[in-house]
Amino acid sequence: MAILFSKHKSQEAREARFSQVLQANRQLICKVCYMYASDGEHFNDLYQEVVANIWQGLASYRGTAAMSTWIYRVAINTCVTFYRRHRSHSAATLPIEAVVELPAEEESRAEQLKEMYRLIATLEPMEKALILMWLDERSYDEISDVTGLSRNNVASRLRRIRLKLIEKGQQ
Repeated sequence: MAILFSKHKSQEAREARFSQVLQANRQLICKVCYMYASDGEHFNDLYQEVVANIWQGLASYRGTAAMSTWIYRVAINTCVTFYRRHRSHSAATLPIEAVVELPAEEESRAEQLKEMYRLIATLEPMEKALILMWLDERSYDEISDVTGLSRNNVASRLRRIRLKLIEKGQQ
């Protein structure tokens, strides 16, 4: 009986840790899923895929990187894989308000955010991942850890992506 209780307690601890990780990283997961979603249903599918992959991988999380870095890696890899499997969902059309709670800011700031996300949605999957982490003020080293790209490659790609976004914004 003690063995059964021990296994049950271990399962409870695993579920509690999982719940805690999801709660702490919900905005990050939503943001990544949003960038790859074409509508609300697609967003929900992506979110569920990411959550399932976090559940499956949480026991093997080694702690060599920050939890948020690991979550980014899982979320981005899941979304990019999902995107490749379902290419018919190519451009995000989901209004940002449906996913992320915007702080009560002046209307022009909200419009700028919408425009920024619209422009980012036109990028390739890896470009989205890079710019998203950069906007979250992740270091080049952390972005490198998540993507597997060298630090210098991250820096040069981000520069090109920012220039591309500026050019698209001026069109």
